[in-house]
Amino acid sequence: MELATTLTSQTVQNAVREVGINPNYWYPVGWANQLKSGQVIPVTIWQQAIAVYRDTNGQVHALEDACPHKGVALHKGEVQGCNLTCAYHGWEFNGKGECVNVPYLPPEQKLPRAQARTYPVQEKYNLIWVFPGDPALATSQQPPLMAEYDQAHWLMVPVTARFRAHFSMCNENTMDVFHGFLHKKLQGWFDPVLLSLKETESSVCAEYNVSYKGRMAKFLGLSDRASQVTTLPISIHYRYPHYYSSLQGISSLYLMRLPVGLTQSRSFAYFFFRVRLPQWILKPLQPLLQTLLQRFMLLRFLAQDIEMVESEQQTYLTNPQRRYVEINPAIIAVQRLIVRQYEQFMQQSSHLQNKRQTNSNVSDAMSPTLTSDHTEATKENSLIG
Repeated sequence: MELATTLTSQTVQNAVREVGINPNYWYPVGWANQLKSGQVIPVTIWQQAIAVYRDTNGQVHALEDACPHKGVALHKGEVQGCNLTCAYHGWEFNGKGECVNVPYLPPEQKLPRAQARTYPVQEKYNLIWVFPGDPALATSQQPPLMAEYDQAHWLMVPVTARFRAHFSMCNENTMDVFHGFLHKKLQGWFDPVLLSLKETESSVCAEYNVSYKGRMAKFLGLSDRASQVTTLPISIHYRYPHYYSSLQGISSLYLMRLPVGLTQSRSFAYFFFRVRLPQWILKPLQPLLQTLLQRFMLLRFLAQDIEMVESEQQTYLTNPQRRYVEINPAIIAVQRLIVRQYEQFMQQSSHLQNKRQTNSNVSDAMSPTLTSDHTEATKENSLIG
């Protein structure tokens, strides 16, 4: 659906600062190359504590970070072969969450029926992805497709960040090109104009015109001279729960959001730059260019964003009833989408819960009849005998 691009005042609905996530999507929890064989790490996806470990065969597993015995965090334990062992009593769980060993039980004794919840997990684009929702839906969803990944003519720069803020504030920051004012001292963009805005049930797409000038613009190939002003269109796609943006074949960004809790969020991002250098020069220089772009450009921009978003969160916590005015319709669309996805998940969960309850009630209602019939049959057989 095409939306109006007029910048008009609208009241922000503060409910968006309290909603949870729709867990029926893949969320990134860490860089795959940083999780070594035999290591276990704790991660959190919207208040769900998860222990992610790589077994000695290199396979990654994700279990609820709570031992079914005493509730001790499983990430405090150790990896033994393909299994994860609790640090408290040594109970051992395989990748399916099944208890496969209790060290102080004799071999002939049956193991307790202790089951740790498991989560679908996969590795893609050097990221570990976990599906925290209904496992039956995991195959119908996939992490976002990164067309530029592993393509030689793109310089790839990974960046991660932590925000002490609700994920809605972080998402709005990514969609809001008008905050280029914040980055003016870093030779950021200026004079943004919202050209188009589209909304679907699961996405918001905005296109802006933005202007660039300076040494950084020249280095990235946005202009031939540092003094030259270049105006280009940039498209930003919020495909719940992650982002993709593109600057006319010059650069692109894939930003994957990890909501941790009401005031904690993380992000994992890949920036792709088309650097005007021949491959024989670019390839050996790639590690150096990645470091330079991270340290002297991307992380500096990011630090300014983090400061603003965290300030926004602190003000909200001080007075959740405070009213705010927004004039960018793209931000209002993002807020609607966040709330809509959460409400849809809650409605689906409620429907499934009611269905299970109905089935349970039917089963309970049938049980006395079956018992009565069995009793009468027993009496009849006794009389016949």
